[in-house]
Amino acid sequence: MTRAIVNAICATFPGAEISDPWGGGHDAWKIGGKMFASIGTMDTGVSVKTPDVETATMLIDAGVGEKAAYFHRSWIHLPWGVAEDELRHRLEASYDIVRSGLTKKAQAALAPRG
Repeated sequence: MTRAIVNAICATFPGAEISDPWGGGHDAWKIGGKMFASIGTMDTGVSVKTPDVETATMLIDAGVGEKAAYFHRSWIHLPWGVAEDELRHRLEASYDIVRSGLTKKAQAALAPRG
């Protein structure tokens, strides 16, 4: 997996936008101003949101990801090398979690995913 593949996947999500909020070459993918994926300047992988701390812990214990530095404990870091189908699933799940937290009006303004 690479930054380019993550960016290509995220670019297909309705309303998803990329920014570099901290400068220096971060890729922060957001929906409605809320981040759902982030690639840091070290370019070691992508960090994504999970539904809760328990899910993040389970995924870390299962070896799918690792603790995401600087993020809430409900986020995990997927290092490059994760299978593409797993990466795609985690990006979609993170997007869906963040999208579902938007106001009803903001959600209604977005095209359906997929």
